[in-house]
Amino acid sequence: MQDIVYLSQDRLIELEKELVEMKSSGRKEIAGKIAEARAHGDLSENAEYDAAKEAQGLFELRIHKLESLLAKTKVIDPASMPKDKVHILAKVRIKNLKTMKEIVYQIVSNEEANLEQGRISISSPVGQGLLNKSVGEIAVVNAPAGIIKFEVLEIS
Repeated sequence: MQDIVYLSQDRLIELEKELVEMKSSGRKEIAGKIAEARAHGDLSENAEYDAAKEAQGLFELRIHKLESLLAKTKVIDPASMPKDKVHILAKVRIKNLKTMKEIVYQIVSNEEANLEQGRISISSPVGQGLLNKSVGEIAVVNAPAGIIKFEVLEIS
């Protein structure tokens, strides 16, 4: 059994739209580029044709990955999650006890992680360290930079 991928409803909708778009107009566009390159003559020395075929392979790989991801997706309802503990989709305000700097993260699946947007993966060292902690608890995280301690200040 493959691992379940937890996604928010919004992210699921985004991925489904991307897949539909790729399967419809995206495939037509790639086929058009291949046909155009084929029209340029000898295929054995046609770099444009080779590039279009390679792009098609990568495109089909992305479609396959999306289909596989969607097949093992479970949507998370934030309303069903505990309000007093850090969980997937929770926003958590923490304080680094060494630097005293406060940070706000949202705990998300690997698929939705984006550090620039403050969205960290539940499987990351910080995500794992914060999981199931309550306000006031200290999370000890074994990060690549060493042991870091965070105090949970707020969960929403």
